[in-house]
Amino acid sequence: MARQPGLSVRLKLTLSYAGFLMLAGGLLLAVVWVFLLRYVPEVIYTAPPGSFRPGPAVPDRSDLESAFVPKAGLVMALLLVFGLVGGWLLAGSMLAPLTRITHATRLAADGSLSHRIGMEGRQDEFRELADAFDTMLARLEAHDAEQQRFAANASHELRTPLAITQTLLDVARNDPDRDAAELVERLHFVNTRAIDLTETLLLLSRVNQRTFTRERVDLSLIAEEVAETLLPLAEKRGLTIETSGDVTPAGGSHALLLQMTTNLVHNAIVHNLPDRGTVWVTTGVDARNAVLTVENTGEKLTPQLISTFTEPFQRGTQRVRTDQAGVGLGLAIVKSIAQAHDGTLTLTPRPGGGLRITVRLPVAPR
Repeated sequence: MARQPGLSVRLKLTLSYAGFLMLAGGLLLAVVWVFLLRYVPEVIYTAPPGSFRPGPAVPDRSDLESAFVPKAGLVMALLLVFGLVGGWLLAGSMLAPLTRITHATRLAADGSLSHRIGMEGRQDEFRELADAFDTMLARLEAHDAEQQRFAANASHELRTPLAITQTLLDVARNDPDRDAAELVERLHFVNTRAIDLTETLLLLSRVNQRTFTRERVDLSLIAEEVAETLLPLAEKRGLTIETSGDVTPAGGSHALLLQMTTNLVHNAIVHNLPDRGTVWVTTGVDARNAVLTVENTGEKLTPQLISTFTEPFQRGTQRVRTDQAGVGLGLAIVKSIAQAHDGTLTLTPRPGGGLRITVRLPVAPR
């Protein structure tokens, strides 16, 4: 159903200003009229018959009405004109910032997220609205760029196993005498990695949509569970896992927080010193935050390199060439899960080498 066009906001404000001015003027004139009537009699006393002594001319109420009413009408007409003209100009001046905001909104709707309002002047409601809109545009632009980069990387990552599979099948077709067992093993490996990548992308999409149920979760119990699960992998690499901490209640999805902790500990195991490394997993409550910290030994890292670790599909040489090579989304998922739980993720290098990752989540209410 089509919406019928109505009065503009500027016209509504103009009529409101004029109406208020007319009402105030009418009330003022009414007060003056009532005040004057108190001192003017309805009929003036006249001299008795036979008396010829002239007296001063004193106006009565009818004279006052004939003199006051036309002037009051003229004043009301002037107030109406002044209210309409002044209200129109005043409303236009007040609504001018909305015109700029509307223009920026239309540009954003057409796909231009780089435009900013940049409203100057004193800090009022319109300035706050414009600043909030600029902030929203900046975040949307950054998110859009990130999504485009993510889509391009995801397409590349999904294309790679498909291309490898196609190559292996072409080799098998051109060389029928080739060992079938080796071909099946390679195809199985490539297919497994493709499935892992697809499932990881689905998990990341679910996290970004925040389609999960929040409950009270103890991060200390999750840390112990993850350490016990990944202990065989750590022992295989000659590493030790140390867990410590008190009860750390956080609000969120148990499955997602378990996935987050698993990714952190797994990452700390894989990127560690062989045969002599250590992984520390600690939990605790800091002020209003539930804190999970995972540290590991390893090579010395620069802050510039660490800043790239949470980018999707960022994999170093060791990640690709080891049997535990992932799909490059481990820490990206950790970051998304932390943000979906209104938390923060901090990566800092350890002085002696290795990495310290700290996740802070809001403490769950009792």
